[in-house]
Amino acid sequence: MVTFSASAQFKSARLQALGLTCAMCSNSITKSLKTIPFIEAVDVDLKNTSYDLKFKEGATIDFDVIRKKVESAGFSVGMLTVVADFRDASIKNDALVQLGGQVFHFVGIKEQVLNGEQRIQIINKFFIPLKDAKKFSALSKSEILKTEKAGAAGKNIGVDAAARVFIVTI
Repeated sequence: MVTFSASAQFKSARLQALGLTCAMCSNSITKSLKTIPFIEAVDVDLKNTSYDLKFKEGATIDFDVIRKKVESAGFSVGMLTVVADFRDASIKNDALVQLGGQVFHFVGIKEQVLNGEQRIQIINKFFIPLKDAKKFSALSKSEILKTEKAGAAGKNIGVDAAARVFIVTI
């Protein structure tokens, strides 16, 4: 397992929610998302049941908080894509990377250096439908996909073995 440390600032995200049946459902999620301290703005797309989230500049983003806020409103996350501004971020398939205070495990990608804005999709369980999670799990044999923890590979980037890992793809 290869690990890297890189630089990125998270700017925004697009969240698709599942289980909505009316405008009141959407309003419930919107109100919940607006209580998150690192979110500056929430724009709703009712037609696609999606939410564009703008993050406060320099804020540490916690994707689990976003997911939990959607769930506390009575719904689930169908997709979460995040836009980050990368600076010479070397990434490889099946590699851990520390970005913006979070640990990521890239799967289904080719080796590359990211510069500028790039959209990544979080593919952990509870961030995508179960059938999609099964498809993505075939892209790696790493235990990280099952445990969502850094394990021994985390030492190489200076994070605790118990650190939360977000599984992502481009």
